[in-house]
Amino acid sequence: MKELPVVRSTLSAIELGKFIKDQYQLSEDFICELFRTGMNHTYFFSSAEMKYVVRVYSHNWRSKHEVNEELKLLKFLQGNDLSVSFPIQDRNGEFIQEILAPEGVRYVVLFSFARGDKIRFMDKETCFSIGSQMAKIHNITLNKVIDRISYNRRSLIEFPYRHLAQFFSEKLPEMEFIKDFEKSFHDSDFEHIQTGVVHMDIWYDNMAVVNENEITIFDFDFCGNGWQVLDIAYFCKQLFFIETDKKQYESKIQSFLKGYQEKRELSENELRLIPKAGASVFIFYLGVQAQRFDWSNIFLTENYLKMFVGRIKSWIDYYETKEVNVDV
Repeated sequence: MKELPVVRSTLSAIELGKFIKDQYQLSEDFICELFRTGMNHTYFFSSAEMKYVVRVYSHNWRSKHEVNEELKLLKFLQGNDLSVSFPIQDRNGEFIQEILAPEGVRYVVLFSFARGDKIRFMDKETCFSIGSQMAKIHNITLNKVIDRISYNRRSLIEFPYRHLAQFFSEKLPEMEFIKDFEKSFHDSDFEHIQTGVVHMDIWYDNMAVVNENEITIFDFDFCGNGWQVLDIAYFCKQLFFIETDKKQYESKIQSFLKGYQEKRELSENELRLIPKAGASVFIFYLGVQAQRFDWSNIFLTENYLKMFVGRIKSWIDYYETKEVNVDV
């Protein structure tokens, strides 16, 4: 019988639970359940009184140093009274566990559980609170540098295009659109823009909401360095596709930006760059899907590319005829 290598495995929730109980000296009444597979695998680890989140990083997705930098950032934010899901120490004072899966070493981290609900259709008050929370994170990490990816033209557009070119003909109109966007995107456009740490994935799926205005942000897997307007633009663009009624979208985005600007002022140039920044982040994530195609993106087809790029185009077209502004 021939033995073949494994690209990705799913760890047994029962056996992972036993390991976590022992490593963190937790009681036997804790139950481990698989919640979701994706870029990484997420398990809930809970008892009648307490609940945690276990993240199992995919093999060769993040280095141990990259994971450690993420956790250092979370501890820094927690230490400054910011509401984020934070890592838990084990019985030996360690935050990162190593497990040998069939495909190789995978890192495991136990996180605090973020209380609240995921709210896809949020009201203006919640949008205001999200803006305020984002600004607090940006303020405390302004000009801070962590030893992870830096987001710029190369990482946002050039590298993603190369990954996509392995799957799609560069003659496709959608690929030509990305190439044309790359030509129009210059790092110099973002000169004199506030930089620091960016989360890169702040939207409803990565936050828990209590009483409309208590926001806890989690999943910093894509955190890095860059123009902090990228976070602002990404949230705006996600809301743009959630809210089909653009009057509702405009109202909620104004609340979000007001919440942000109560804590941190945005320049006219930052507001002007929101459409371009939002498009660049979506191109980046399209590249991530191509990069990890072998284990999580079987839907990456020409039809999917057409749909995804169509969304980017509709976002750009929407803003070509209007000016981004906010009154505070």
